Parts: sequence; structure tokens; C-alpha cells
Amino acid sequence: MKHIKYIFMAFVCSLMASCMADSYADPKDTGEAPYGNNSLTEEQVITIAQLKAQYATVIANSGMQQVEDNIKIKGTVIGNDIQGNIYNEVIIDDGTSAFIICIAQGGIYGYLPVGQQILIDLKGLYVGAYGQQGEIGTPYTNASGSTYVSRMSRFLWNKHFKLLGTADPKSVTPIEFDLSRMNDASYLEENCGRLMTVKGVELSSANGTAVFAPSDGSVSLTANCANRTFKGISSSDLVLRTSTYADFAGNIMPTGKVNVTGVFTRFRDTWQILMRTIDDIEPAQ
Repeated sequence: MKHIKYIFMAFVCSLMASCMADSYADPKDTGEAPYGNNSLTEEQVITIAQLKAQYATVIANSGMQQVEDNIKIKGTVIGNDIQGNIYNEVIIDDGTSAFIICIAQGGIYGYLPVGQQILIDLKGLYVGAYGQQGEIGTPYTNASGSTYVSRMSRFLWNKHFKLLGTADPKSVTPIEFDLSRMNDASYLEENCGRLMTVKGVELSSANGTAVFAPSDGSVSLTANCANRTFKGISSSDLVLRTSTYADFAGNIMPTGKVNVTGVFTRFRDTWQILMRTIDDIEPAQ
């Protein structure tokens, strides 16, 4: 009898598993992305340039303001955390400008690779800035009592974005950085956050042995990052910023003239280049 009972129980379990399997459809079969909020629609979409203009005063004052309007933006991912130099952020560009999205989550590159277009519902999120660099997220108060826009939870983020189509890395092309306009306030305001390439520059500390971001105390760090300068360019104008946690932090900096690509962020009036991968730096042709 026990033998028959076990056979019957196995049959029931098998039947239940079969029924449950039918209710869990493969995302590929439904046509819906397995991440984000698929109920969002492309309505009331404004450009990133319009968003910057709408919150220009907030950004200029490094403040923050909650979005109360039913507005959205959409853009293509130009930077993520794939090699650790960009942390808890994804950067999107829609052709008019770029913006940083702050998310308290690692491995963002896994579902938001470069070339992936996304739609973002801004209502309820905060638009603000840190050092006048525009960011979207939620409020954060640090140990000294200062409050600024920072990383939203991944659960909140999941409600506010939608994947559009599939990633096309070839659709992302950096803009050449114009060194002659480096100190142009309007150029800085319009282009901070964009993927750009500065050509034919030399790293001041590159000597064949120096690395991008040593953590041995040999280089002064700010927020666990090393700011490397370029020959003939003031450190108050342009720096290459590398985290000690980046996969390429210990790589030897190339000597001679190089082309450097990265997300060109700002800290007040200083341009900061954030390379995404070690392939973002190459010998100048």
C-alpha cells in the first residue's frame, strides 16, 4: 500500500508541476521585457534638453525638486557600470542632451547595456544636481547633514522605466570634445553628461609605470577616485577621473598622445572624464 501511495503522490506532484509550468510563460513568448514597467506608454515625452531647461535653476544651484507633472523622457544608454568606474548610475542621451540616472543597484549593465533605449516616467522622482551635474533620483542626506539627489531604490526604479526594443551598441557614437570651448559656460551646461572624445592629449603623470588609480596612498584621492591631469591643461578645467574600484584602476597609463572617450560630467566648472572601459583610451592616430 505504501508503494502505491508514493506512486500516487508522485503523479499528483508531476501534474501540479505541469500546470504551474503552463502559468509561467517565457518572457520571449510574451513579447514583454523581463525588467521594468511594461505598462508605461510613450505619451507626454519631452526631450532631455527641455528637462534641463525646465529645471535649470535647480540644477545651477545644485538643489533638487520632485517632479509633479506627468512627463517622461526617453534616451539611449551611453554609459553604465560595466567595469566599475561608473557606480550605481546609468547615463542616457536622446540626441539633444544627456542625463545621469542614480540607482542603488549593481550590475546595471546586465539589463541596460550601451545602446539600449529606455523610457522613464519622471513623476514622483527628483531632478537635481551634485556640483551642478544634473541627476535624477531621490533625496539623500549625508553624515554632515547635506541633502542632495542620489540613488533611488531598485524597486522604485523598476516602476519608472521601460525597455524599448533591443540594444544596438552601434547606435552610440561619441561626440568630439572641442578643447577650444572648454571654458565656455554654455558648452559645459549643454554637454555635461554626454559621451565625448578628447583627441591628441597627454596624461601628465604617465611615465610607463604609473597606473590610473592606485590605492596605496601614492596619489591624493577624492571619494576613492584619482583625478589625472593632462599636459598643458589646468586641473581646474579638465581631469580624467578613475575610481580605485574600476577594473582598470591598476592598469598602467599609456604615454604619448592619446584619444580619451568617456562620459564627460562636471563638478562645478571642471570637466571630469569617466571612462567606461579600458578600451575608452587609445593611442592618437
